[in-house]
Amino acid sequence: MPKKLPLEVVHEVRDACLCLATQRAARLLARRFDRAFAPLGLTNGQFSLMMALCAPQAPTLGRLADFLAMDRTTLTAALKSLERRGLVRVAADEEDRRARRLFLTDAGCAALAAAAPIWRKEHGAVEAELSSSEADRLRKSLKKLGAESKPQARRETHERPSQ
Repeated sequence: MPKKLPLEVVHEVRDACLCLATQRAARLLARRFDRAFAPLGLTNGQFSLMMALCAPQAPTLGRLADFLAMDRTTLTAALKSLERRGLVRVAADEEDRRARRLFLTDAGCAALAAAAPIWRKEHGAVEAELSSSEADRLRKSLKKLGAESKPQARRETHERPSQ
């Protein structure tokens, strides 16, 4: 019979594990935003993915996967659903035909325009459950923990082109 972990260890992980606490919070927040976006037929993941496509330059699949901290297989599956609905278009890169660039369609832009006020309302409700200093500290801590190892992905997905 396998030896069980002492209960103190189980409680230590339950009470101290940042990974477990983050996973639980992420799942609860995801469900909350899924419910909010449901009238539009979007999930929180689809909203985030499509929002990441609102970049000055259409990202490649690889760069978007890096930015969203997703593996390419999962991202490809998520894109197929959006592509079938006519919200996203995938096209070969003009300079490197092996690479794929991702674009929002007009319907995708319209869906995001409808989703943005829903996001603002729900996000405001989440932030109202925290003090402003708690929300700011949490945001900074999560950004620090999720700092990208590939700065090019951050540049291509979020920074505006040089003027």
